[in-house]
Amino acid sequence: MIDLNKLTVKKARKALDRQDFSAKELAESFFKKIKNEDPKIRAYLSLTEELAMKQAAGADKMIASGKTKLLTGIPCAIKDNLMIKGERCTAGSKFLEKYTAPYEATVIEKLRNEGAIFLGKTNMDEFAMGSSCEKSAYFPTKNPQDLDRVPGGSSGGSAAAVAADMCVFALGSDTGGSIRQPASFCGVAGLKPTYGAVSRYGLIAFASSLDQIGPLAKNSEDCRIIFDAIKGRDKMDSTTVDTFVNKDFDIKKLRIGLPKEYFGKGLDPNVEKSVREAIKFFEKSGAEIKEISLPRTDYALPCYYIIAPSEASANLARFDGIRYNEMVKPELADNVIAFYLQNRQAGFGAEVKKRIMLGTYTLSAGYYDAYYKKALKVRTLIKNDFEKAFQEADVIMGPTSPCLPFKIGEKMDNPLEMYLADVYTVSVNLAGLPGISLSCGAHQNLPIGLQIIAPQFEESTLFNVSDYFEKNYKI
Repeated sequence: MIDLNKLTVKKARKALDRQDFSAKELAESFFKKIKNEDPKIRAYLSLTEELAMKQAAGADKMIASGKTKLLTGIPCAIKDNLMIKGERCTAGSKFLEKYTAPYEATVIEKLRNEGAIFLGKTNMDEFAMGSSCEKSAYFPTKNPQDLDRVPGGSSGGSAAAVAADMCVFALGSDTGGSIRQPASFCGVAGLKPTYGAVSRYGLIAFASSLDQIGPLAKNSEDCRIIFDAIKGRDKMDSTTVDTFVNKDFDIKKLRIGLPKEYFGKGLDPNVEKSVREAIKFFEKSGAEIKEISLPRTDYALPCYYIIAPSEASANLARFDGIRYNEMVKPELADNVIAFYLQNRQAGFGAEVKKRIMLGTYTLSAGYYDAYYKKALKVRTLIKNDFEKAFQEADVIMGPTSPCLPFKIGEKMDNPLEMYLADVYTVSVNLAGLPGISLSCGAHQNLPIGLQIIAPQFEESTLFNVSDYFEKNYKI
């Protein structure tokens, strides 16, 4: 008997079109799984059951009429910083605990038009600031592969929901690795598209020049289907484009660049072993392997932690306790300024406060040139490093994360160690490139991710390489 919860997008599409089961039955199967399994994993912050059953009824009508699209009737999970009109949207923060989305994110609108079914909103680090999903204001999410360990972050709820078969696919957002790192930790596929490939309209902003929405799924084939559904120009986001590059794929003509900086100090030997074995597979298949250099890799993390908090401090200035959620009663404050300050103190978690303060400092008079302006120049140099590397290589490969999924609470008291979990992913956001994480092995049942990076708007190259790997590599 077929296990409905383990279906990929492609398999679910074929089975629904054959009417092996209805969209309603498929959605009900996932809600049953969520209610049984999620109390121990905590991937979901809220369920949208009423909405989902309406969508399933509509999908069944589309199927009966033969007018289906690739995602019609496919149940999915949505990270809780994306707006679904009429549904709660908290961004993992107490500040938005009572906030109901008044409008629809563009990606949600596109999935609706496809006939996808929204099961619920997934947990995340507050305002997407974290690498472990422990920084949610509500509760931490656990890794389905080992409940003592983190699922990664900030899209940890989305990755955990896919890995635990509690949805067919999920949407996440990636500002410095927040799709790829949890995909690696949970053993699923996760795509961070090129900056501008997918509209950010309706995403609660963290760092506007770095944020990007993307899919998490059971394989890269599904990521391609979802990406094709949500990509493209949007009049509500002026950074979006319709220009994508499609190249012919031949494994024997593929040039793979291995940055020497990605295989040095700090890399777990078990992670390196799995990643190198995956790369050896490409070499045996006929691809050319080249050692390359991304010399400013060491500067990516400090550069990111100036630019991202600076943009966050500006984006989060509007959360004052008046417009969204009153955390402190006005009568308890001496004046308006005290009211604002007390609300922000009560509403934001420690990690968010830390980043707002850091960003405000780096943008302040006397420090703007010394820190923020300098970081922007370094960002340009990092981008130039990638452009130079792509003259020698078609794609760049390396580990997604330097470490295996760590234990819950293990890095909470050491923010630097936590930030280092994103050391291989942040530079991709700084350069605005597409990157994908694929499962390439495991150590003691803990998943390991291979990261593949391509030039801007060459998502098709990523998918061609990823599909070849997943169809031919035996883990």
